[in-house]
Order: sequence, then structure tokens, then C-alpha cells
Amino acid sequence: MSRLQVLVNGETREIAGPATLLELLAQLGLDPRSVVVELNREIVRRPRLAETPVAEGDTIELVHFVGGG
Repeated sequence: MSRLQVLVNGETREIAGPATLLELLAQLGLDPRSVVVELNREIVRRPRLAETPVAEGDTIELVHFVGGG
């Protein structure tokens, strides 16, 4: 296993790699049902998270759903 350096919401992070976006969310302790993932400025739909690899230097934006009324 190696380490990948990526930018997550503007913050540099090292993650265990190789990894998919779904595995990245697990490493960050996030529920994939409650976030929208943008990889290098393109939204990745939830069904594709498990098949989309994370590469060194990727820029990832995670947007959390917020409930309210």
C-alpha cells in the first residue's frame, strides 16, 4: 500500500492508496449517502464512487447535505 497526496476541500491530505472515491469517503469517516463528490471539477454520481480511482494530485470537493426547515 502506498500513500497518495490529494487536495480535499482545499486542504492537502495523505490517504492510503490505491483508493477509489468510495474508499476515500470511508477513510474520512463520511457516509456516501450524505455527500456530493466533485473530482477535478466534475461531479461523480454515487453509483460510480466505487469504480472511480483517486490519483496523486487530484482535487476533490465534498459537499455535505444539511437538513433543515
